[in-house]
Amino acid sequence: MSDCCLKFLDVGTGAAARRIAVRIRDGAAPGVFWLGGFKSDMQGTKAAALDAWAAANSRACIRFDYSGHGESGGAFADGTIGCWLEDAAAVFGAFARGPQILVGSSMGGWIALLLSRELRRRAEAAVGPVAGMVLLAPAVDFTEELMWKRFTPQVRRQIETEGAWLRPSEYSEEPYPITRELIEEGRRHLLLGGLIETGCPVRILQGVKDPDVPWQHAIELSSRLAHDDVVLTLVKDGDHRLSRPEDIERLIAAVAEM
Repeated sequence: MSDCCLKFLDVGTGAAARRIAVRIRDGAAPGVFWLGGFKSDMQGTKAAALDAWAAANSRACIRFDYSGHGESGGAFADGTIGCWLEDAAAVFGAFARGPQILVGSSMGGWIALLLSRELRRRAEAAVGPVAGMVLLAPAVDFTEELMWKRFTPQVRRQIETEGAWLRPSEYSEEPYPITRELIEEGRRHLLLGGLIETGCPVRILQGVKDPDVPWQHAIELSSRLAHDDVVLTLVKDGDHRLSRPEDIERLIAAVAEM
């Protein structure tokens, strides 16, 4: 069983430079490439369970924290979808070897789809092809569909005039700053307006009782993946985190299938 190695990768230049924390476990392919959610980190229940499974099965595993998250540098309020996509692409390019299974949770599901598209554009698939995707409560286009369109006129006005709104969260004692830049920059990366092609099998796990990403959102995403092998599993009593033992079992089974 290999050890998990902590490394740091410098991403960006000038004022946008930040240091990204990465945990790497060597092993056989296809490796597991973890993409966490909004304001979460690579030490969470699902990420740790995947790493433990990889260790027990001599599989490679890469986890990292986006800038402003966990052990990485940078301020969370400075982050955008494009910034976090750049983090993911840099980590993938620097450390992924051989086929990879992209496992994205919540926002990480959106980043996984964007990363797959970016890799295809760069023709880097020969370096680390995407063998498959497992998406948990994928919050695709969430800045627009699940935030901006649902905000009250008062919240929208505050974001537009003051540049940010502090959103209360049931997952943290501290509210999350939702910035105007996060919303506006997110519009450059929207996917649900057309077909999405990944060129690999996609497995989606979605809780029906998810208060943050409605199960209908996962169905909409599935309809956009028209040319891929897609299996959507609706967990009747599942919440947004999908971190219960039975949810972890479903996650591991989906990854092991690939």
